[in-house]
Amino acid sequence: MASRPSLSPADAYQASRRRGKYPQLSSFAAEASFEFDDFQVRGCEALEDGHGVLVCAPTGAGKTVVGEFAVHLALAEGRKCFYTTPIKALSNQKFNDLVERYGPSAVGLLTGDTAINGNAQIVVMTTEVLRNMLYAGSSTLNDLSYVVMDEIHYLADRFRGAVWEEVILHLPEHVRVVGLSATVSNAEEFGEWLVAVRGDTTVVVEEHRPVPLWQHMLVGNRLLDLFADDGQKRINPTLLRRVEEVGRLDMPSALRGPRNRGRQQFRGPRFRPPSRVDVVTRLDHAGLLPAIVFIFSRAGCDAAVGQLVRSGLRLNTPEESDEVRRIIAEHTGDLPEGDLAVLGYWEWREALEAGVAAHHAGLLPAFKETVEDLFVRGLVKVVFATETLALGINMPARTVVLERLVKYNGEAHVDLTPGEYTQLTGRAGRRGIDVEGHGVVTWQPGIDPRQVGGLASTRTYPLRSSFRPGYNMAINLVGQLGHEQAREILELSFAQFQADRSVVGLARRIEKNREALDGYAEAITGDFDKMLEYVELRRKISEREKALARQNSAARRASTADSLEKLRKGDVIAVPAGRRAGLAVVVDPGLDPIREPRPVVVTEDRWSGPLSLSDFPGPVEPLGRIRLPRHVELRSPKTRRDIAASLRNAGISLPSRQKRRSGANEDGELAALRRALRAHPCHGLAEREANLRWVERYQRLTAETEQLERKVAATTHSLARAFDRICALLRERGYLGDGGDTVTEHGQRLARLYSESDLLAAECIRHGVWEGLSPAELAAVVSTLVFEARRDSAGEPRLPAGAVPRAWQDTARLWTELVDDERRHRLDRTREPDAGFAWPVYRWARGESLERVLTSAEANGQELSAGDFVRWSRQVIDLLDQIRTVLGRSEPVGEAAARAVKALRRGVVAAGAE
Repeated sequence: MASRPSLSPADAYQASRRRGKYPQLSSFAAEASFEFDDFQVRGCEALEDGHGVLVCAPTGAGKTVVGEFAVHLALAEGRKCFYTTPIKALSNQKFNDLVERYGPSAVGLLTGDTAINGNAQIVVMTTEVLRNMLYAGSSTLNDLSYVVMDEIHYLADRFRGAVWEEVILHLPEHVRVVGLSATVSNAEEFGEWLVAVRGDTTVVVEEHRPVPLWQHMLVGNRLLDLFADDGQKRINPTLLRRVEEVGRLDMPSALRGPRNRGRQQFRGPRFRPPSRVDVVTRLDHAGLLPAIVFIFSRAGCDAAVGQLVRSGLRLNTPEESDEVRRIIAEHTGDLPEGDLAVLGYWEWREALEAGVAAHHAGLLPAFKETVEDLFVRGLVKVVFATETLALGINMPARTVVLERLVKYNGEAHVDLTPGEYTQLTGRAGRRGIDVEGHGVVTWQPGIDPRQVGGLASTRTYPLRSSFRPGYNMAINLVGQLGHEQAREILELSFAQFQADRSVVGLARRIEKNREALDGYAEAITGDFDKMLEYVELRRKISEREKALARQNSAARRASTADSLEKLRKGDVIAVPAGRRAGLAVVVDPGLDPIREPRPVVVTEDRWSGPLSLSDFPGPVEPLGRIRLPRHVELRSPKTRRDIAASLRNAGISLPSRQKRRSGANEDGELAALRRALRAHPCHGLAEREANLRWVERYQRLTAETEQLERKVAATTHSLARAFDRICALLRERGYLGDGGDTVTEHGQRLARLYSESDLLAAECIRHGVWEGLSPAELAAVVSTLVFEARRDSAGEPRLPAGAVPRAWQDTARLWTELVDDERRHRLDRTREPDAGFAWPVYRWARGESLERVLTSAEANGQELSAGDFVRWSRQVIDLLDQIRTVLGRSEPVGEAAARAVKALRRGVVAAGAE
């Protein structure tokens, strides 16, 4: 970090006074090896003044300094500080940093599968762990003074974001919250909400990047600046010309001109994007390594590493490779030696020795941690990564490369948003190491540099709450606060805060509309209410006329169909309109037991074909008959010619056209309405039509205003109403008492189940569908509630024999019943259980080797990497552990769950988890 120039005497005096006012900050800063930036100082001073703090700053700006100062204050005051992060990898990294600084006795770590020194003064944890502590009333919360929420902008995540708001709302009032967020455009709005729910909170916004970021595009083998100016307003014209030239090469020859279409065409050289080896070599020669290359595909990341290794490219010196081997041994020493081959260990190590690695969710946790450690040390020069790397892990690089601007979000391929682009490229530029960072987009056909410029220059990415109540949340809120107070808590959420703000604009529109309605009413001469009556009469007449027209049309269609069914071969009929208008003779009645009749005819001009109801506006009456041969061969032109001649010579002429009667004149209700209209006092007004136009405007604006009012009503108290619907379902199912203010025994169990399928798990326990299962069988069935296949499987997942299929069917039946109730209560549906992991976890719980488990999964058509296997196994362990806690080992299912946890927690699944 940059040192500051020497101070003038006056500035030195002010700095001295400041140090005297903030002794703890002075002590903390004295231990640092760099001068704090102004935004870091402001954040720390607010903390020492006793305020909560929200710090919004670009990635790599150093906002964690403020979080670490909260740790310093807690230790100085003899109180506790919890440091929360969204993911385990970031928790592990922060734990190691704090242990290095304060020693192992002062720092603890709590994640879903790791518990180290949980009663320490400083505890690093995932946000879910803190949420669970708050609901359980854990004694670990005693003496808690500070909570640092790193990556607090994660509350926008649609799957897990609600946890951040739950924590903020439920922390005791005296606890000061330190929120660390990436740059968001509505930081002030977020800060205002924090002030509303947590009290005095200082918002510190820093938009300046400490290391400048330069944007580029790699077009072929040329690395070109994206912008022509430092203000990032104008796209580089050289880049635009180069893209246009290359784009012409890539254009299909058929689009280059119509001259040679249909003949052999000359095809010039097509554009070939640079290989990944070429990209890395180009970056290396330009001095732009280390780099993170975002690919957005696990398979793509692994393939890229393989390509570089096979090319023989080595980015590490022999000495660095030796150091890599030593660090690998430190991180992977507890992996079973027999599993190394199936884990792809040797290929992975070879790539790391060359300075190349992949980083994605499918990697074994020990492998990921090794890659992170080596990259920070500068011993891995290129990492091919999915976007999970952007979630706050401290892995800055000199350069970030984006292969594509499209990613798969779990449901569809979508374009990157400006916020995502900024988050990814924000990794470029290591403070204190690099003078500048570089973001590079590799050009592909179809990418417009202007689109990239829009992503890079957009500064509007607001934080949007994803908070919504769920079953576990509702049960815990009612248990702690009662129904009414729980509703009030939900009204305090950031989601409702934003919803209520969105209503302000609608309310203004409603107010303006009402003023306009008053003006319309004044513009109408005469009695306004009488005019409304007159308009209402006209509306009723119009609706009655339309209704009669529909009735007459339906009646005509039915009678026409009846008349067509009565036609016989040889009947001469009149086709009233259309291209076939004139006389026709029926050669086949075209009767069908299911469909409407379609008689086949021959016309006077020798056309032959079927007719339908649409050819006749009313019933058809035969005009006469002519004799036809027994067998009529309509494909013969001579036959059609002879029949047409017989028709013309039959002496039958077309009837005169009769005006169709509408039936409206015979309708009594319509006649009465018309009489009332003529007798109305407004009917004879000279300005009637002008007044009617004002009334029509009045009514249109009234309808618009009512729609806006309905929208406001739906938005206001929307979370509380959703909570009421959840509580209604929970009362029906016996988890809440009749009054809705008490939690039943079943509800107490639900309150301790923290799972996406929490209520389904509680229902399975309640109905005993998992009773009688062995530990391995229980693990298999419980896995269906946590596992979610990355893509739809082609076939049915394999299930173990014995009791598992029955328990799985019963679980699926309970899910179906639950979803029916959720649909009736207008609630989000519980995710359907997925049996895709049942077979692998069953075999692992029975003690089989990792190689046999993964080979068996592959043989069943499953895509399951070792990292995925470990991740899903740990999630199964987490839910089984909750079931054990809820039921206790005295219950058979609780005992089976405890034994299943022990059976699963071995080998690679246990490696790195304490």
